[in-house]
Parts: sequence; structure tokens; C-alpha cells
Amino acid sequence: MRTCTICNDEFDPKSLDKIRAGGKINECPDCAVERAPVSVGVGAGDGKISLITIMRFPNQANADAYMKAYKNSTGFNKGKSCHLGSTNIMHTDRLGGQVVMQTDVTNHKGKM
Repeated sequence: MRTCTICNDEFDPKSLDKIRAGGKINECPDCAVERAPVSVGVGAGDGKISLITIMRFPNQANADAYMKAYKNSTGFNKGKSCHLGSTNIMHTDRLGGQVVMQTDVTNHKGKM
């Protein structure tokens, strides 16, 4: 048993709840879930070229807001019409997001 450094409750670090919650070893599952960052990945499919970006947000609400704006702006939910929407919250800095990884653009032959 360990004592959580945030709420001072005792918890089992090998319990299923703690394993699912992740986080630091000295935080209980409840505190680890509340503080865990959320990562999302988006892709720009331009023909045979695809750029993948992985971003991290401080909470699920900000990640959901970014993904909603991304899907609206890229025509994701528009069917075959592919009309792009407009939004003003696509900037990750407004939602506390940061780019964790971005792939290089290469075609199917591995060339730029």
C-alpha cells in the first residue's frame, strides 16, 4: 500500500484501477486520472502523402474542443461534399495544447 501525495489516501499501486489510470506511482487512481494529459492525433491526407501530428492537451474537454474544430475545418463530417468549415479555435495554444510529434512528409516511395 502507498499513500497518495495529493489527497493522502492509501491505495494499492498494483490494483487494476491504478494500472488503468496510469500517472505517477505515488498518486492514487482518482488523482492520476484528474491530472493526466490527453493526447490526440490528427492527419492531413493529401493524396499519397500523409502528415501525422500528435498533440497533448491538459484535459479531455480541451482535446474534445480541438477535435470538434478540426473535424469541422477539414470537412471530416461533411460526406462527399467536402465543404470546409470555419473556426477560430484551431490554434492549440488557446486550448493549452502542444505538439508532441510531427512526421515528415514523404510519398509512397519514401521521397520528399
